[in-house]
Amino acid sequence: MKPSLRRLAIYCGAATPPDPRYIELARDVGSELARRDIGVVYGGGRLGLMGALAQGALDQGGEVIGVIPHAMVEREFANHDCTQLITVDTMHQRKAHFTDLADGFITLPGGMGTMDELFEALSWAQIGYHENPVGLLNAFGFYDDLVQFVNRMADTGFVRATHREILQVADNLPELLDKLASYTPNTPIYRMSADQL
Repeated sequence: MKPSLRRLAIYCGAATPPDPRYIELARDVGSELARRDIGVVYGGGRLGLMGALAQGALDQGGEVIGVIPHAMVEREFANHDCTQLITVDTMHQRKAHFTDLADGFITLPGGMGTMDELFEALSWAQIGYHENPVGLLNAFGFYDDLVQFVNRMADTGFVRATHREILQVADNLPELLDKLASYTPNTPIYRMSADQL
């Protein structure tokens, strides 16, 4: 593991699906990251996968930094047990903090907000706003259709060949962490010539 992976931003939902595997997965991810001395940066919530992720890391003595908008704190969704809880005004500020605080990203199963976070991390890497690895934990085949769609975007030319490998995918955390640790940043759009675009 490269020492540069000191903290990872983990994207996941605040929902609690009926299938208990998803909560267990989030808790296990938090625990494993803490055991590897990798800090967790996440959405700062205490519910659903978010809460399970944070609890898993905290139970192992790990660092957990939550970033949450004021509106969600006011509705008592915030996890005040975090090592550090940062409150912001907007969702955009929240995602900017994720990028500033973390050395990479992992997306767990989630909904619309999780997809928003994942695709912003991908598009920012493509443009060159950051050079951090972006991982997708495809546990239980949850993201099979999404991976197929991303491949279709590349096959049809909407994602450039050099950017096809920005998204690192694995169905288990150890393999995904290995991929993130060995990731080589792509050539961002801002450094491409006109004939490459």
